Amino acid sequence: MQEVDFLQYVVENIVEHPDQIQIEKKDDELWTLLTLQVHLDDMWIIIWKKWSTVNALRSILRLQWMKIGKKITLKVLEHE
Repeated sequence: MQEVDFLQYVVENIVEHPDQIQIEKKDDELWTLLTLQVHLDDMWIIIWKKWSTVNALRSILRLQWMKIGKKITLKVLEHE
């Protein structure tokens, strides 16, 4: 759960509605997929300037989990 905790911590500290954050994790042998959902009002923070925030999060996650030989990706959805 380290990657979920890390992502939760970072996103909580940049959004205005931290109580609306949802993170789902799916694993297989080679990949981990994290799906992040945030409040509609917080989407601008995540997709700011051509997805720069989410791309930075993806880069940090990939570097960290590359050390253990696993690939990770991050998908972003808005709350319905």
